[in-house]
Amino acid sequence: MRYDSITEAIGNTPLVRIDPAVHGLRHIDLYAKLEMLNPFGSVKDRPAWHMARPLLAEAAATGRGTVVELSSGNTAKALALLAGMHGLGFKSVTNRMRVPEVKELLLLLGAEIEELPGRSECLDPTDTEDPLTRFHQALSEPGGSYLHTDQYYNPLNVEAHAAGTGPEIVADLDGKAPDWFVACVGTAGSSTGVAKVLRAQDPSVKVLGLVADKSDFIPGIRTIDEVHQVGLFDPGTYDTIEPVTSQEAIDGMLTLIRRCGILSGPTGGAAYHGAVRRLRRVDAGLGGDERRAAVFIVCDRAESYLSYVRARRPELLGAATRAAAPLTSPDDVPPREPVKVVEVAEAREWLGGAESRPLVVDLRGPHAYAALHIEGSVNIVDELFDELLRGGLPFSKSRPVLLACPVGEKSVRYAALLTRMGHPDVRSLAGGIVGWRDAGAPLVHE
Repeated sequence: MRYDSITEAIGNTPLVRIDPAVHGLRHIDLYAKLEMLNPFGSVKDRPAWHMARPLLAEAAATGRGTVVELSSGNTAKALALLAGMHGLGFKSVTNRMRVPEVKELLLLLGAEIEELPGRSECLDPTDTEDPLTRFHQALSEPGGSYLHTDQYYNPLNVEAHAAGTGPEIVADLDGKAPDWFVACVGTAGSSTGVAKVLRAQDPSVKVLGLVADKSDFIPGIRTIDEVHQVGLFDPGTYDTIEPVTSQEAIDGMLTLIRRCGILSGPTGGAAYHGAVRRLRRVDAGLGGDERRAAVFIVCDRAESYLSYVRARRPELLGAATRAAAPLTSPDDVPPREPVKVVEVAEAREWLGGAESRPLVVDLRGPHAYAALHIEGSVNIVDELFDELLRGGLPFSKSRPVLLACPVGEKSVRYAALLTRMGHPDVRSLAGGIVGWRDAGAPLVHE
């Protein structure tokens, strides 16, 4: 099969039947739609190309412009590749990069990454004080140089799946819609677009939407509170919405990998686990020769989520042997490494002291720092901070250090690493700049 462009290989992914011996359903055939086999590695290849195509052709003619998206994952990866193919830059804007491998891959692809202190994993257009929202509003202003694909509100996100993913499922099931469609809800583009097609074929199709448990994090899946902030989300699309935990997602991921040979990431694992959990109840009510069919989506592959798995199930990756390994980055430092995390009130008191005032290091990107930062802090972007640490301790041991990042996750790791390297007094700001702001502590503009 020969193509003139890699974009021609997007879509037409396999629909694979899961062995009943694995899931145990007696009357339901369960199928996995392997979107991980798209050329850029995920289900987001379809909407990325669908949304970007109208912008890229015009921009490439002038050689100007930068594609930008509020994404920290698969959409960003696909858009970075598409932009590069057309001689354009790509900028990923997010409130946090929570999976190190994804951030590293985006940098490898040539992406610029801007981490702003947002209140949640996705945009809330009603929160006009949120820097992420303000950035989104600025992208909508005319005359800018950014080419904004706007995945949370762009109907082309939904159309990509209505034109491709949904019809492919029907065709692979011999012209019939499945009885159940199971989808994890992120931007809601795939679940909305596919559900539209399947119900046009058969109005009785049931749609199960899966969200992350409120107290948990699964890459690419929103919590129920966050999905209500997404412009494409319509509760009427789903017959039922159920939560999945990260442990359940990893369990499902392991089953797909080890029992089915499907190298799924945690989102696909969540889809599998949620599907089987719901369908077991359906299956129990069926009898005789009754047959049903269900389809879920495997969104992406496992390789980008090894640190995510290590943090939650270290035994799966031989944690005992890693303990003696040399530390080369903050992500290698075990979470149990002694670190002093200071709450906002304590940090303010510390900063206001006449003696031993700490050096405050803000690890965010330059735009986020310029928008809002703690007065007197210095801005060292985390990638540059990594380079400084390779040369040894970058600060004098005689002065205490307070590290701050968007939400206090990366600063804890850096504080642990600096402590391991011999600095006697380095602390991490609890909740990061977001926590500082939410506590009503003052921030200044550059």
